[in-house]
Amino acid sequence: MRAGLGPGHVFATVQQPLRAALTTVASMYARICTKLEVLLVLLFASTASAQERSAALPLSLEEALRRAEGTNEALVIAAAGVERARGERRRARSEYYPQIGGSVAFTRTFANEFSDFGGGGDGRGPPAEPCPPFTPDPNLPLSTRVDSLESAVICLSREERSVLGDLRSIFGDDSGPFGRGNRFDLGLTLDFPLYTGGRRRAQTRIAAAGLRSAEIEVTAQEAQLTFDVTRAYFDAVLADRLVAIAEQALAQAERTLEVTLVAVRAGNQPEFDALRARVARDNQRSVLLRRVAEREVALARLRNLVGLPIDQPLRLTTPLSADLPAAVTRRAPDAAGPDTVASLRSTVRQAEETVRIQENLVRIARSQRLPTVSLSGQFGQVAFPSFAIPSFADFRVTSSLTLGASIPIFTGGRIRGDIMVAEADLREARARLEDLRDLAAEDAYSSLAQLEAARATYEATGATIAEAERAYEIAELRYREGVASLLELTDTRLLLEEALANRAVAARDLLVAQARLALLPDLPLGVETGLGAGGAAVPGAGGVVAPASGAGLTRIRDATTSSDTGFNIPTTGPASAAGSAIQPRQAAGAPAP
Repeated sequence: MRAGLGPGHVFATVQQPLRAALTTVASMYARICTKLEVLLVLLFASTASAQERSAALPLSLEEALRRAEGTNEALVIAAAGVERARGERRRARSEYYPQIGGSVAFTRTFANEFSDFGGGGDGRGPPAEPCPPFTPDPNLPLSTRVDSLESAVICLSREERSVLGDLRSIFGDDSGPFGRGNRFDLGLTLDFPLYTGGRRRAQTRIAAAGLRSAEIEVTAQEAQLTFDVTRAYFDAVLADRLVAIAEQALAQAERTLEVTLVAVRAGNQPEFDALRARVARDNQRSVLLRRVAEREVALARLRNLVGLPIDQPLRLTTPLSADLPAAVTRRAPDAAGPDTVASLRSTVRQAEETVRIQENLVRIARSQRLPTVSLSGQFGQVAFPSFAIPSFADFRVTSSLTLGASIPIFTGGRIRGDIMVAEADLREARARLEDLRDLAAEDAYSSLAQLEAARATYEATGATIAEAERAYEIAELRYREGVASLLELTDTRLLLEEALANRAVAARDLLVAQARLALLPDLPLGVETGLGAGGAAVPGAGGVVAPASGAGLTRIRDATTSSDTGFNIPTTGPASAAGSAIQPRQAAGAPAP
Protein backbone atom coordinates (compact mmCIF):
# COMPACT_ATOMS: atom_id res chain seq x y z
CA MET A 1 0.00 0.00 0.00
CA ARG A 2 1.35 3.31 -1.08
CA ALA A 3 1.83 6.01 1.44
CA GLY A 4 -1.05 8.48 1.73
CA LEU A 5 -3.75 6.04 0.49
CA GLY A 6 -6.07 4.78 3.18
CA PRO A 7 -8.30 1.65 3.12
CA GLY A 8 -11.39 3.79 2.43
CA HIS A 9 -9.86 5.23 -0.69
CA VAL A 10 -8.96 1.75 -1.95
CA PHE A 11 -12.51 0.50 -1.26
CA ALA A 12 -14.00 3.47 -3.09
CA THR A 13 -11.69 2.88 -6.01
CA VAL A 14 -12.78 -0.76 -6.29
CA GLN A 15 -16.47 -0.01 -5.61
CA GLN A 16 -16.97 2.41 -8.52
CA PRO A 17 -16.15 -0.07 -11.33
CA LEU A 18 -18.13 -2.75 -9.56
CA ARG A 19 -21.17 -0.50 -9.21
CA ALA A 20 -20.94 0.48 -12.88
CA ALA A 21 -20.74 -3.18 -13.87
CA LEU A 22 -23.73 -4.08 -11.73
CA THR A 23 -25.74 -1.16 -13.17
CA THR A 24 -24.89 -2.28 -16.70
CA VAL A 25 -25.93 -5.85 -15.94
CA ALA A 26 -29.17 -4.67 -14.36
CA SER A 27 -29.89 -2.40 -17.32
CA MET A 28 -29.23 -5.23 -19.76
CA TYR A 29 -31.46 -7.55 -17.75
CA ALA A 30 -34.26 -4.97 -17.72
CA ARG A 31 -33.97 -4.47 -21.47
CA ILE A 32 -34.04 -8.22 -22.05
CA CYS A 33 -37.12 -8.59 -19.84
CA THR A 34 -38.82 -5.68 -21.60
CA LYS A 35 -38.10 -7.16 -25.00
CA LEU A 36 -39.36 -10.55 -23.85
CA GLU A 37 -42.56 -8.95 -22.60
CA VAL A 38 -43.00 -7.11 -25.89
CA LEU A 39 -42.38 -10.32 -27.82
CA LEU A 40 -44.94 -12.18 -25.71
CA VAL A 41 -47.51 -9.41 -26.16
CA LEU A 42 -46.90 -9.36 -29.90
CA LEU A 43 -47.13 -13.16 -29.99
CA PHE A 44 -50.45 -13.17 -28.12
CA ALA A 45 -51.73 -10.29 -30.24
CA SER A 46 -50.77 -12.01 -33.47
CA THR A 47 -52.40 -15.23 -32.26
CA ALA A 48 -55.62 -13.38 -31.37
CA SER A 49 -55.51 -11.52 -34.66
CA ALA A 50 -55.03 -14.77 -36.55
CA GLN A 51 -57.97 -16.35 -34.72
CA GLU A 52 -60.14 -13.31 -35.50
CA ARG A 53 -59.14 -13.45 -39.15
CA SER A 54 -59.98 -17.13 -39.31
CA ALA A 55 -63.44 -16.40 -37.85
CA ALA A 56 -63.99 -13.35 -40.07
CA LEU A 57 -66.42 -13.64 -42.97
CA PRO A 58 -64.72 -13.08 -46.34
CA LEU A 59 -66.74 -10.50 -48.23
CA SER A 60 -66.14 -9.33 -51.78
CA LEU A 61 -67.87 -6.37 -53.39
CA GLU A 62 -69.99 -8.71 -55.52
CA GLU A 63 -71.12 -10.62 -52.44
CA ALA A 64 -71.86 -7.39 -50.59
CA LEU A 65 -74.02 -6.10 -53.46
CA ARG A 66 -75.85 -9.41 -53.73
CA ARG A 67 -76.62 -9.47 -50.02
CA ALA A 68 -77.76 -5.84 -50.04
CA GLU A 69 -80.11 -6.41 -52.97
CA GLY A 70 -81.79 -9.23 -51.09
CA THR A 71 -82.36 -7.35 -47.84
CA ASN A 72 -82.72 -3.66 -48.73
CA GLU A 73 -85.99 -2.10 -47.58
CA ALA A 74 -85.90 0.69 -50.17
CA LEU A 75 -86.07 -1.88 -52.99
CA VAL A 76 -89.03 -3.58 -51.33
CA ILE A 77 -90.83 -0.23 -51.03
CA ALA A 78 -90.09 0.60 -54.69
CA ALA A 79 -91.34 -2.82 -55.83
CA ALA A 80 -94.52 -2.29 -53.82
CA GLY A 81 -94.94 1.04 -55.62
CA VAL A 82 -94.79 -0.78 -58.97
CA GLU A 83 -97.48 -3.22 -57.86
CA ARG A 84 -99.61 -0.33 -56.65
CA ALA A 85 -99.19 1.46 -59.99
CA ARG A 86 -100.17 -1.68 -61.88
CA GLY A 87 -103.31 -1.91 -59.78
CA GLU A 88 -104.10 1.74 -60.54
CA ARG A 89 -103.71 1.07 -64.27
CA ARG A 90 -105.97 -1.97 -64.11
CA ARG A 91 -108.58 0.00 -62.19
CA ALA A 92 -108.44 2.83 -64.76
CA ARG A 93 -108.85 0.41 -67.68
CA SER A 94 -111.90 -1.18 -66.04
CA GLU A 95 -113.88 1.98 -66.88
CA TYR A 96 -113.99 0.84 -70.52
CA TYR A 97 -116.00 -2.28 -69.66
CA PRO A 98 -119.57 -2.64 -68.39
CA GLN A 99 -119.96 -3.18 -64.69
CA ILE A 100 -122.25 -6.14 -63.97
CA GLY A 101 -123.31 -7.08 -60.48
CA GLY A 102 -125.56 -9.73 -58.98
CA SER A 103 -127.55 -9.92 -55.78
CA VAL A 104 -129.48 -12.53 -53.79
CA ALA A 105 -131.65 -11.64 -50.80
CA PHE A 106 -134.12 -13.35 -48.47
CA THR A 107 -136.47 -11.29 -46.27
CA ARG A 108 -138.58 -12.61 -43.42
CA THR A 109 -141.35 -10.21 -42.31
CA PHE A 110 -142.89 -10.56 -38.88
CA ALA A 111 -145.38 -7.67 -39.08
CA ASN A 112 -146.34 -5.10 -41.72
CA GLU A 113 -149.00 -2.59 -42.68
CA PHE A 114 -151.16 -5.23 -44.38
CA SER A 115 -151.58 -7.42 -41.30
CA ASP A 116 -154.89 -5.76 -40.34
CA PHE A 117 -156.41 -6.42 -43.75
CA GLY A 118 -156.73 -10.12 -43.08
CA GLY A 119 -154.32 -11.07 -45.82
CA GLY A 120 -151.52 -13.50 -45.50
CA GLY A 121 -151.11 -15.74 -42.55
CA ASP A 122 -149.36 -13.40 -40.16
CA GLY A 123 -152.26 -11.15 -38.97
CA ARG A 124 -153.67 -11.08 -35.47
CA GLY A 125 -155.82 -14.22 -34.90
CA PRO A 126 -157.04 -16.72 -37.44
CA PRO A 127 -158.50 -15.28 -40.66
CA ALA A 128 -162.30 -15.27 -41.03
CA GLU A 129 -164.18 -17.20 -43.66
CA PRO A 130 -164.24 -15.33 -46.96
CA CYS A 131 -167.50 -13.64 -47.94
CA PRO A 132 -169.39 -15.20 -50.85
CA PRO A 133 -169.22 -13.29 -54.12
CA PHE A 134 -171.93 -10.66 -54.45
CA THR A 135 -174.05 -11.38 -57.55
CA PRO A 136 -177.01 -9.00 -58.00
CA ASP A 137 -180.12 -10.42 -59.63
CA PRO A 138 -182.19 -7.76 -61.42
CA ASN A 139 -185.20 -10.08 -61.56
CA LEU A 140 -185.63 -10.04 -57.76
CA PRO A 141 -187.80 -7.47 -56.09
CA LEU A 142 -186.18 -4.26 -54.96
CA SER A 143 -186.48 -5.06 -51.27
CA THR A 144 -184.80 -8.42 -51.78
CA ARG A 145 -181.94 -6.89 -53.75
CA VAL A 146 -181.43 -4.27 -51.02
CA ASP A 147 -181.32 -6.97 -48.36
CA SER A 148 -178.67 -8.98 -50.26
CA LEU A 149 -176.54 -5.85 -50.74
CA GLU A 150 -176.73 -4.98 -47.04
CA SER A 151 -175.73 -8.56 -46.14
CA ALA A 152 -172.64 -8.37 -48.37
CA VAL A 153 -171.61 -5.06 -46.81
CA ILE A 154 -172.08 -6.43 -43.30
CA CYS A 155 -169.99 -9.48 -44.20
CA LEU A 156 -167.14 -7.38 -45.57
CA SER A 157 -167.11 -5.05 -42.56
CA ARG A 158 -167.43 -7.82 -39.97
CA GLU A 159 -164.65 -8.22 -37.35
CA GLU A 160 -163.22 -4.70 -37.86
CA ARG A 161 -162.28 -5.20 -41.51
CA SER A 162 -161.77 -2.09 -43.56
CA VAL A 163 -163.67 -1.12 -46.64
CA LEU A 164 -161.04 -2.96 -48.72
CA GLY A 165 -162.18 -6.28 -47.30
CA ASP A 166 -160.21 -9.44 -47.57
CA LEU A 167 -157.50 -8.68 -50.08
CA ARG A 168 -157.06 -12.34 -50.77
CA SER A 169 -160.55 -12.37 -52.18
CA ILE A 170 -159.67 -9.49 -54.45
CA PHE A 171 -156.80 -11.50 -56.05
CA GLY A 172 -159.00 -14.53 -56.25
CA ASP A 173 -156.31 -16.91 -54.92
CA ASP A 174 -153.75 -17.16 -52.15
CA SER A 175 -150.76 -15.87 -54.15
CA GLY A 176 -150.92 -12.16 -53.39
CA PRO A 177 -147.77 -10.42 -52.01
CA PHE A 178 -149.47 -8.36 -49.35
CA GLY A 179 -148.68 -9.52 -45.87
CA ARG A 180 -146.54 -12.49 -46.94
CA GLY A 181 -143.80 -13.32 -44.41
CA ASN A 182 -141.24 -14.72 -46.89
CA ARG A 183 -139.61 -12.84 -49.80
CA PHE A 184 -136.85 -13.94 -52.17
CA ASP A 185 -135.04 -11.50 -54.52
CA LEU A 186 -132.64 -12.44 -57.34
CA GLY A 187 -131.18 -9.58 -59.38
CA LEU A 188 -128.58 -8.50 -61.96
CA THR A 189 -127.49 -4.89 -62.51
CA LEU A 190 -125.71 -3.31 -65.48
CA ASP A 191 -123.85 0.01 -65.53
CA PHE A 192 -121.92 1.10 -68.62
CA PRO A 193 -120.70 4.68 -69.23
CA LEU A 194 -120.93 5.36 -72.95
CA TYR A 195 -119.37 8.85 -73.03
CA THR A 196 -117.42 10.63 -70.29
CA GLY A 197 -115.98 13.61 -72.14
CA GLY A 198 -112.44 12.15 -72.26
CA ARG A 199 -112.18 11.41 -68.55
CA ARG A 200 -111.61 7.67 -69.00
CA ARG A 201 -108.79 8.14 -71.50
CA ALA A 202 -107.09 10.74 -69.28
CA GLN A 203 -107.32 8.47 -66.24
CA THR A 204 -105.80 5.60 -68.21
CA ARG A 205 -102.92 7.80 -69.34
CA ILE A 206 -102.34 8.99 -65.77
CA ALA A 207 -102.17 5.39 -64.55
CA ALA A 208 -99.74 4.44 -67.34
CA ALA A 209 -97.49 7.40 -66.51
CA GLY A 210 -97.61 6.47 -62.84
CA LEU A 211 -96.51 2.93 -63.68
CA ARG A 212 -93.58 4.17 -65.79
CA SER A 213 -92.54 6.51 -63.00
CA ALA A 214 -92.70 3.68 -60.46
CA GLU A 215 -90.53 1.46 -62.66
CA ILE A 216 -88.02 4.30 -62.99
CA GLU A 217 -88.04 4.58 -59.20
CA VAL A 218 -87.10 0.89 -58.88
CA THR A 219 -84.19 1.40 -61.27
CA ALA A 220 -83.09 4.51 -59.40
CA GLN A 221 -83.21 2.74 -56.04
CA GLU A 222 -81.16 -0.16 -57.42
CA ALA A 223 -78.54 2.25 -58.75
CA GLN A 224 -78.52 4.20 -55.49
CA LEU A 225 -78.08 0.99 -53.50
CA THR A 226 -75.22 -0.13 -55.75
CA PHE A 227 -73.50 3.22 -55.31
CA ASP A 228 -74.07 3.31 -51.53
CA VAL A 229 -72.75 -0.23 -51.02
CA THR A 230 -69.76 0.41 -53.29
CA ARG A 231 -68.89 3.60 -51.44
CA ALA A 232 -69.36 1.99 -48.01
CA TYR A 233 -67.27 -1.03 -49.06
CA PHE A 234 -64.33 1.05 -50.26
CA ASP A 235 -64.68 3.31 -47.23
CA ALA A 236 -64.17 0.22 -45.07
CA VAL A 237 -61.23 -0.91 -47.24
CA LEU A 238 -59.75 2.57 -46.94
CA ALA A 239 -60.25 2.54 -43.16
CA ASP A 240 -58.50 -0.82 -42.91
CA ARG A 241 -55.64 0.50 -45.06
CA LEU A 242 -55.30 3.57 -42.85
CA VAL A 243 -55.11 1.29 -39.80
CA ALA A 244 -52.27 -0.63 -41.45
CA ILE A 245 -50.49 2.65 -42.24
CA ALA A 246 -50.90 3.80 -38.63
CA GLU A 247 -49.54 0.47 -37.35
CA GLN A 248 -46.54 0.81 -39.67
CA ALA A 249 -45.93 4.36 -38.45
CA LEU A 250 -46.19 3.19 -34.83
CA ALA A 251 -43.63 0.46 -35.47
CA GLN A 252 -41.30 3.06 -37.01
CA ALA A 253 -41.77 5.34 -34.00
CA GLU A 254 -40.96 2.42 -31.68
CA ARG A 255 -37.73 1.72 -33.57
CA THR A 256 -36.81 5.39 -33.46
CA LEU A 257 -37.38 5.48 -29.70
CA GLU A 258 -35.16 2.41 -29.15
CA VAL A 259 -32.34 3.89 -31.22
CA THR A 260 -32.67 7.21 -29.39
CA LEU A 261 -32.56 5.55 -25.94
CA VAL A 262 -29.38 3.67 -26.87
CA ALA A 263 -27.78 6.89 -28.07
CA VAL A 264 -28.84 8.73 -24.90
CA ARG A 265 -27.34 6.01 -22.67
CA ALA A 266 -24.14 6.14 -24.65
CA GLY A 267 -24.04 9.88 -24.18
CA ASN A 268 -24.24 10.62 -27.87
CA GLN A 269 -27.60 12.41 -27.69
CA PRO A 270 -29.27 14.51 -25.05
CA GLU A 271 -32.19 13.27 -22.98
CA PHE A 272 -34.39 15.83 -24.75
CA ASP A 273 -34.29 13.68 -27.90
CA ALA A 274 -35.52 10.68 -25.92
CA LEU A 275 -38.42 12.71 -24.58
CA ARG A 276 -39.33 13.86 -28.08
CA ALA A 277 -39.14 10.32 -29.46
CA ARG A 278 -41.34 9.01 -26.65
CA VAL A 279 -43.94 11.77 -27.22
CA ALA A 280 -43.95 11.02 -30.96
CA ARG A 281 -44.49 7.32 -30.20
CA ASP A 282 -47.39 8.10 -27.84
CA ASN A 283 -48.99 10.45 -30.36
CA GLN A 284 -48.80 7.73 -32.98
CA ARG A 285 -50.60 5.38 -30.60
CA SER A 286 -53.45 7.88 -30.38
CA VAL A 287 -53.58 8.05 -34.18
CA LEU A 288 -53.79 4.25 -34.34
CA LEU A 289 -56.63 4.12 -31.84
CA ARG A 290 -58.55 6.72 -33.82
CA ARG A 291 -58.00 4.80 -37.05
CA VAL A 292 -59.26 1.60 -35.43
CA ALA A 293 -62.42 3.38 -34.24
CA GLU A 294 -62.98 4.81 -37.74
CA ARG A 295 -62.62 1.34 -39.21
CA GLU A 296 -65.25 -0.05 -36.85
CA VAL A 297 -67.63 2.74 -37.83
CA ALA A 298 -67.07 2.06 -41.53
CA LEU A 299 -67.54 -1.68 -41.06
CA ALA A 300 -70.73 -1.10 -39.07
CA ARG A 301 -72.10 1.00 -41.93
CA LEU A 302 -71.23 -1.74 -44.42
CA ARG A 303 -72.81 -4.46 -42.24
CA ASN A 304 -75.99 -2.41 -42.02
CA LEU A 305 -76.22 -2.05 -45.79
CA VAL A 306 -75.60 -5.71 -46.58
CA GLY A 307 -77.82 -7.04 -43.79
CA LEU A 308 -75.18 -8.68 -41.57
CA PRO A 309 -75.11 -8.75 -37.75
CA ILE A 310 -73.51 -5.64 -36.31
CA ASP A 311 -70.76 -7.66 -34.56
CA GLN A 312 -69.92 -9.94 -37.50
CA PRO A 313 -66.14 -9.84 -38.22
CA LEU A 314 -65.41 -9.15 -41.87
CA ARG A 315 -62.45 -9.70 -44.14
CA LEU A 316 -62.78 -7.53 -47.23
CA THR A 317 -61.31 -9.23 -50.30
CA THR A 318 -61.75 -6.58 -53.05
CA PRO A 319 -58.73 -4.25 -52.85
CA LEU A 320 -58.36 -0.60 -53.75
CA SER A 321 -57.24 -0.26 -57.36
CA ALA A 322 -57.49 2.07 -60.33
CA ASP A 323 -60.02 -0.07 -62.24
CA LEU A 324 -63.72 -0.24 -61.41
CA PRO A 325 -64.72 -3.78 -60.32
CA ALA A 326 -66.89 -5.85 -62.62
CA ALA A 327 -69.53 -6.09 -59.87
CA VAL A 328 -70.37 -2.43 -60.51
CA THR A 329 -70.04 -2.38 -64.30
CA ARG A 330 -72.47 -5.30 -64.60
CA ARG A 331 -75.10 -3.24 -62.79
CA ALA A 332 -74.49 -0.09 -64.81
CA PRO A 333 -77.20 0.91 -67.31
CA ASP A 334 -74.71 0.96 -70.18
CA ALA A 335 -71.67 -1.26 -69.83
CA ALA A 336 -70.01 0.27 -72.89
CA GLY A 337 -69.79 3.67 -71.24
CA PRO A 338 -71.91 6.16 -69.32
CA ASP A 339 -74.20 8.56 -71.13
CA THR A 340 -74.34 11.96 -69.48
CA VAL A 341 -77.32 13.33 -71.46
CA ALA A 342 -79.57 15.15 -69.00
CA SER A 343 -82.79 13.70 -70.43
CA LEU A 344 -81.65 10.18 -69.50
CA ARG A 345 -81.38 10.88 -65.77
CA SER A 346 -83.96 9.01 -63.71
CA THR A 347 -85.13 12.13 -61.90
CA VAL A 348 -85.65 13.97 -65.19
CA ARG A 349 -87.61 11.06 -66.63
CA GLN A 350 -89.82 10.98 -63.55
CA ALA A 351 -90.39 14.71 -63.91
CA GLU A 352 -91.44 14.16 -67.52
CA GLU A 353 -93.99 11.60 -66.37
CA THR A 354 -95.23 14.10 -63.79
CA VAL A 355 -95.79 16.63 -66.60
CA ARG A 356 -97.81 14.05 -68.53
CA ILE A 357 -99.88 13.38 -65.43
CA GLN A 358 -100.59 17.07 -65.00
CA GLU A 359 -101.60 17.42 -68.65
CA ASN A 360 -104.18 14.68 -68.23
CA LEU A 361 -105.41 16.19 -64.98
CA VAL A 362 -106.15 19.35 -66.96
CA ARG A 363 -108.15 17.26 -69.44
CA ILE A 364 -110.12 15.69 -66.59
CA ALA A 365 -110.88 19.09 -65.11
CA ARG A 366 -112.13 20.39 -68.49
CA SER A 367 -114.20 17.25 -69.11
CA GLN A 368 -116.50 18.23 -66.25
CA ARG A 369 -118.16 20.74 -68.61
CA LEU A 370 -119.14 18.03 -71.07
CA PRO A 371 -122.20 15.75 -70.74
CA THR A 372 -121.90 12.16 -69.62
CA VAL A 373 -124.00 9.39 -71.17
CA SER A 374 -124.51 6.06 -69.47
CA LEU A 375 -126.55 2.91 -69.92
CA SER A 376 -127.96 1.09 -66.93
CA GLY A 377 -130.16 -1.96 -66.66
CA GLN A 378 -131.78 -4.21 -64.09
CA PHE A 379 -133.09 -7.74 -64.29
CA GLY A 380 -134.55 -9.55 -61.31
CA GLN A 381 -136.88 -12.20 -60.03
CA VAL A 382 -138.95 -11.99 -56.85
CA ALA A 383 -140.95 -14.65 -55.02
CA PHE A 384 -143.39 -14.60 -52.03
CA PRO A 385 -143.63 -18.26 -51.04
CA SER A 386 -145.88 -19.56 -48.30
CA PHE A 387 -142.99 -21.67 -47.04
CA ALA A 388 -139.29 -20.95 -46.51
CA ILE A 389 -138.10 -22.56 -49.77
CA PRO A 390 -139.74 -21.21 -52.94
CA SER A 391 -140.49 -23.18 -56.07
CA PHE A 392 -139.69 -22.06 -59.60
CA ALA A 393 -143.32 -21.12 -60.20
CA ASP A 394 -143.27 -18.69 -57.28
CA PHE A 395 -140.87 -16.25 -59.00
CA ARG A 396 -142.02 -13.18 -60.90
CA VAL A 397 -139.70 -11.37 -63.39
CA THR A 398 -138.81 -7.66 -63.19
CA SER A 399 -136.50 -5.97 -65.74
CA SER A 400 -135.62 -2.49 -66.97
CA LEU A 401 -133.10 -0.70 -69.23
CA THR A 402 -132.24 3.00 -68.86
CA LEU A 403 -130.29 5.32 -71.15
CA GLY A 404 -129.47 8.56 -69.38
CA ALA A 405 -127.40 11.70 -69.83
CA SER A 406 -126.33 14.40 -67.38
CA ILE A 407 -124.65 17.75 -67.77
CA PRO A 408 -123.73 20.36 -65.15
CA ILE A 409 -125.68 23.55 -65.63
CA PHE A 410 -124.52 25.70 -62.73
CA THR A 411 -121.82 24.78 -60.18
CA GLY A 412 -121.03 28.18 -58.70
CA GLY A 413 -117.57 28.34 -60.32
CA ARG A 414 -116.33 24.98 -59.02
CA ILE A 415 -115.39 23.63 -62.46
CA ARG A 416 -113.56 26.81 -63.38
CA GLY A 417 -111.64 26.64 -60.10
CA ASP A 418 -110.61 23.03 -60.77
CA ILE A 419 -109.35 24.00 -64.22
CA MET A 420 -107.34 26.92 -62.81
CA VAL A 421 -105.69 24.68 -60.20
CA ALA A 422 -104.84 21.98 -62.78
CA GLU A 423 -103.35 24.51 -65.22
CA ALA A 424 -101.26 26.11 -62.47
CA ASP A 425 -99.91 22.70 -61.43
CA LEU A 426 -99.07 21.95 -65.07
CA ARG A 427 -97.06 25.18 -65.42
CA GLU A 428 -95.21 24.40 -62.20
CA ALA A 429 -94.42 20.84 -63.30
CA ARG A 430 -93.01 22.10 -66.62
CA ALA A 431 -90.87 24.69 -64.85
CA ARG A 432 -89.52 22.06 -62.46
CA LEU A 433 -88.72 19.80 -65.41
CA GLU A 434 -86.60 22.50 -67.05
CA ASP A 435 -84.86 23.19 -63.74
CA LEU A 436 -84.08 19.50 -63.29
CA ARG A 437 -82.64 19.30 -66.79
CA ASP A 438 -80.27 22.15 -65.99
CA LEU A 439 -79.26 20.53 -62.71
CA ALA A 440 -78.74 17.16 -64.41
CA ALA A 441 -76.45 18.74 -67.01
CA GLU A 442 -74.53 20.52 -64.27
CA ASP A 443 -74.25 17.33 -62.22
CA ALA A 444 -72.97 15.37 -65.23
CA TYR A 445 -70.33 18.03 -65.96
CA SER A 446 -69.29 18.02 -62.32
CA SER A 447 -69.04 14.21 -62.26
CA LEU A 448 -66.74 14.22 -65.30
CA ALA A 449 -64.53 16.91 -63.80
CA GLN A 450 -64.32 15.06 -60.48
CA LEU A 451 -63.36 11.84 -62.23
CA GLU A 452 -60.54 13.55 -64.11
CA ALA A 453 -59.29 15.17 -60.90
CA ALA A 454 -59.42 11.87 -59.00
CA ARG A 455 -57.53 10.06 -61.76
CA ALA A 456 -54.85 12.76 -61.92
CA THR A 457 -54.43 12.71 -58.16
CA TYR A 458 -54.13 8.92 -58.11
CA GLU A 459 -51.46 8.93 -60.78
CA ALA A 460 -49.53 11.69 -59.01
CA THR A 461 -49.48 9.89 -55.66
CA GLY A 462 -47.82 6.77 -57.14
CA ALA A 463 -44.41 8.41 -57.59
CA THR A 464 -44.74 10.26 -54.29
CA ILE A 465 -44.91 7.01 -52.30
CA ALA A 466 -41.70 5.64 -53.84
CA GLU A 467 -39.88 8.88 -53.12
CA ALA A 468 -41.19 9.06 -49.53
CA GLU A 469 -40.16 5.46 -48.80
CA ARG A 470 -36.68 6.07 -50.15
CA ALA A 471 -36.38 9.31 -48.15
CA TYR A 472 -37.36 7.54 -44.94
CA GLU A 473 -34.84 4.74 -45.49
CA ILE A 474 -32.07 7.33 -45.94
CA ALA A 475 -33.20 9.39 -42.97
CA GLU A 476 -33.38 6.31 -40.71
CA LEU A 477 -29.88 5.23 -41.75
CA ARG A 478 -28.50 8.74 -41.22
CA TYR A 479 -30.12 8.92 -37.79
CA ARG A 480 -28.67 5.55 -36.75
CA GLU A 481 -25.23 6.69 -37.80
CA GLY A 482 -25.65 9.92 -35.88
CA VAL A 483 -25.60 12.15 -38.96
CA ALA A 484 -29.29 13.23 -39.01
CA SER A 485 -31.30 14.68 -36.19
CA LEU A 486 -34.45 13.27 -34.60
CA LEU A 487 -36.50 16.11 -36.09
CA GLU A 488 -35.39 15.18 -39.59
CA LEU A 489 -36.32 11.53 -39.06
CA THR A 490 -39.73 12.42 -37.58
CA ASP A 491 -40.57 14.75 -40.42
CA THR A 492 -39.60 12.12 -42.98
CA ARG A 493 -41.77 9.52 -41.23
CA LEU A 494 -44.75 11.87 -41.23
CA LEU A 495 -44.23 12.57 -44.92
CA LEU A 496 -44.22 8.84 -45.64
CA GLU A 497 -47.39 8.30 -43.60
CA GLU A 498 -49.07 11.19 -45.38
CA ALA A 499 -48.04 9.87 -48.83
CA LEU A 500 -49.39 6.41 -48.07
CA ALA A 501 -52.68 7.87 -46.74
CA ASN A 502 -53.05 10.16 -49.75
CA ARG A 503 -52.49 7.22 -52.09
CA ALA A 504 -55.20 5.18 -50.35
CA VAL A 505 -57.63 8.11 -50.34
CA ALA A 506 -56.92 8.82 -54.00
CA ALA A 507 -57.64 5.20 -54.90
CA ARG A 508 -60.90 5.29 -52.97
CA ASP A 509 -61.93 8.59 -54.56
CA LEU A 510 -61.12 7.29 -58.04
CA LEU A 511 -63.21 4.15 -57.54
CA VAL A 512 -66.15 6.10 -56.12
CA ALA A 513 -66.00 8.64 -58.96
CA GLN A 514 -65.91 5.86 -61.55
CA ALA A 515 -68.86 4.10 -59.90
CA ARG A 516 -70.85 7.31 -59.81
CA LEU A 517 -70.23 8.06 -63.48
CA ALA A 518 -71.07 4.48 -64.52
CA LEU A 519 -74.38 4.61 -62.63
CA LEU A 520 -75.09 8.25 -63.47
CA PRO A 521 -78.13 7.80 -65.78
CA ASP A 522 -80.04 5.85 -63.12
CA LEU A 523 -78.80 7.72 -60.06
CA PRO A 524 -81.35 10.17 -58.65
CA LEU A 525 -80.48 13.81 -58.31
CA GLY A 526 -81.89 13.84 -54.79
CA VAL A 527 -84.44 16.52 -55.66
CA GLU A 528 -87.62 16.91 -53.64
CA THR A 529 -90.31 17.85 -56.13
CA GLY A 530 -94.10 17.69 -56.29
CA LEU A 531 -97.22 19.60 -57.07
CA GLY A 532 -97.78 23.13 -55.91
CA ALA A 533 -99.56 23.94 -52.68
CA GLY A 534 -103.16 22.97 -52.99
CA GLY A 535 -102.58 20.65 -55.92
CA ALA A 536 -104.15 17.23 -56.03
CA ALA A 537 -102.01 14.18 -55.40
CA VAL A 538 -101.54 12.12 -58.54
CA PRO A 539 -100.01 8.69 -59.23
CA GLY A 540 -96.28 8.91 -59.60
CA ALA A 541 -93.11 7.29 -58.41
CA GLY A 542 -93.98 4.80 -55.74
CA GLY A 543 -97.69 5.30 -56.43
CA VAL A 544 -98.23 8.98 -55.61
CA VAL A 545 -96.41 12.24 -56.18
CA ALA A 546 -97.43 14.18 -53.11
CA PRO A 547 -97.83 17.95 -53.14
CA ALA A 548 -94.78 19.83 -51.95
CA SER A 549 -94.96 22.19 -49.02
CA GLY A 550 -93.84 25.07 -51.22
CA ALA A 551 -92.37 26.00 -54.56
CA GLY A 552 -88.68 25.90 -55.33
CA LEU A 553 -87.74 22.95 -53.09
CA THR A 554 -84.56 21.76 -54.77
CA ARG A 555 -81.84 20.05 -52.78
CA ILE A 556 -78.91 18.29 -54.35
CA ARG A 557 -77.08 15.89 -52.11
CA ASP A 558 -73.34 15.56 -52.34
CA ALA A 559 -72.94 11.82 -52.52
CA THR A 560 -69.27 11.52 -53.41
CA THR A 561 -67.17 13.99 -51.45
CA SER A 562 -64.16 12.47 -49.80
CA SER A 563 -65.17 14.10 -46.52
CA ASP A 564 -68.08 11.69 -46.22
CA THR A 565 -65.69 8.89 -45.31
CA GLY A 566 -65.34 10.35 -41.83
CA PHE A 567 -61.55 9.93 -41.87
CA ASN A 568 -59.31 12.73 -40.69
CA ILE A 569 -56.40 12.29 -43.07
CA PRO A 570 -53.32 14.52 -42.81
CA THR A 571 -52.52 16.13 -46.14
CA THR A 572 -50.14 18.78 -47.34
CA GLY A 573 -52.39 19.89 -50.19
CA PRO A 574 -56.01 19.64 -51.32
CA ALA A 575 -57.05 16.02 -51.51
CA SER A 576 -59.02 14.77 -54.47
CA ALA A 577 -62.74 14.78 -53.81
CA ALA A 578 -64.96 12.46 -55.79
CA GLY A 579 -67.89 14.84 -55.64
CA SER A 580 -68.85 18.42 -54.93
CA ALA A 581 -71.81 20.04 -53.26
CA ILE A 582 -74.29 21.76 -55.54
CA GLN A 583 -75.93 24.56 -53.65
CA PRO A 584 -79.73 24.97 -53.82
CA ARG A 585 -80.84 27.48 -56.41
CA GLN A 586 -82.81 30.54 -55.48
CA ALA A 587 -84.83 30.43 -58.70
CA ALA A 588 -84.92 28.47 -61.91
CA GLY A 589 -81.98 29.50 -64.06
CA ALA A 590 -80.34 31.58 -61.32
CA PRO A 591 -76.61 30.98 -60.78
CA ALA A 592 -75.64 28.99 -57.74
CA PRO A 593 -74.17 31.11 -54.94
